[in-house]
Amino acid sequence: MGTKVLISGAGIAGPALALWLGRYGFEVTVAEAAPRLRGGGQAVDFRGTTHLTVLERMGVLDDLRRIRTGGSPMRFVDESGRTRLHLPAEFAGGDIEVLRGDLAHVLYEHSRPFTDYRFGESVTELRQDADGVHVRFRSGEARTFDLVVGADGLHSNVRRLAHGPEQRYVTHLGHYAAGWSLPNYLGIGPGEGSVGLNVPGRLAAVGTSHRDPATAAAFFVFSSPALTYDRHDQEQQKAIIAGAFAGTGWEVPRLLASLAEADDLYFDSISRADVPNWSTGRVALVGDAACGATIGGMGTGTGIVAAYVLAGELAAAAGDHTAAFARYEGLLRGYAQGCQKGGDRAGKFLAPGAVGLRLRNWSLNRPRILDWMIEEGRKATHLDLPDYRRFEDRRFETAPDRISTPGRPRR
Repeated sequence: MGTKVLISGAGIAGPALALWLGRYGFEVTVAEAAPRLRGGGQAVDFRGTTHLTVLERMGVLDDLRRIRTGGSPMRFVDESGRTRLHLPAEFAGGDIEVLRGDLAHVLYEHSRPFTDYRFGESVTELRQDADGVHVRFRSGEARTFDLVVGADGLHSNVRRLAHGPEQRYVTHLGHYAAGWSLPNYLGIGPGEGSVGLNVPGRLAAVGTSHRDPATAAAFFVFSSPALTYDRHDQEQQKAIIAGAFAGTGWEVPRLLASLAEADDLYFDSISRADVPNWSTGRVALVGDAACGATIGGMGTGTGIVAAYVLAGELAAAAGDHTAAFARYEGLLRGYAQGCQKGGDRAGKFLAPGAVGLRLRNWSLNRPRILDWMIEEGRKATHLDLPDYRRFEDRRFETAPDRISTPGRPRR
């Protein structure tokens, strides 16, 4: 019997970690609160040799190249519709851009041959002793695992249970972001990316769907002190968004009208997570749960790299999780924090104040500055990667040859 590991979260870092642990001979269970894989979502990107090397070693790089979006150029306009700034696809899209839901699907397919996925399930209790981590699930089932990993995002449930309340670790960065789907009434073409109104402290953008030209996606950002609201009450969140953009011109009234009918609203603060220790006993954190940012912190790429290193160090430690967790954090903390800094600037970049708006548009309309920023983004993702391939079970070196729709988890 291999080491039994429970991973909480089937977003990005969780399935990536499951893929590696399965190859190294661990017995992996993934618990995901949602009833199924989440589809759609915003585009996410990978940039630089470190990201691409990890994806290649995972065996998913060719799959991602087949489903890449081609990047998403961004155009910023004023209330009269005049273009004030145009950013090329590579600015936000990196070397490979894919939809978040498509990425999750690929990782799920590559990991499920040796992972027990449990959708509609979440952890409600954790208790550690010398025998392992005793876990109780929402369903009432109780099980014991050798290790538990929280890969459940910025609002991590495992972090709350193992380290304490979220407010100790998550810092509001002064902005909120929202997104939802709507008909593509502006007729934005697939290669046009998004167009958005910028006024001081607010961004209201809309872009075409990469899958369906008849569908568009709205993306709103606004500055605000921390708000108190119910994260499960979408009507309350819609009222907050409408209030923040009341009286704004351009296409905003029509976009807000579509919000009333939206059933896929995403709404959250732009925040960052900082946890002093990424592990406690037999419980560790990976991805945004440990060191994340809502937007702009290159969290997807960092989560993929972190999963690779955490799994590799567990394999290299031959059962000594204390040494593995310490080595993992030692290798990744500085790297993750460097990438995370982009999240600190995301809200101010997307929805700056009056002076910041003029400065951003002036500087990024100059090709030299724009090219420099793109190159700096690639440099920020570089890490000298350890090579753990000697620990792989050779049976799993060949990835599945096609991607299918997720069905019942394989047991």
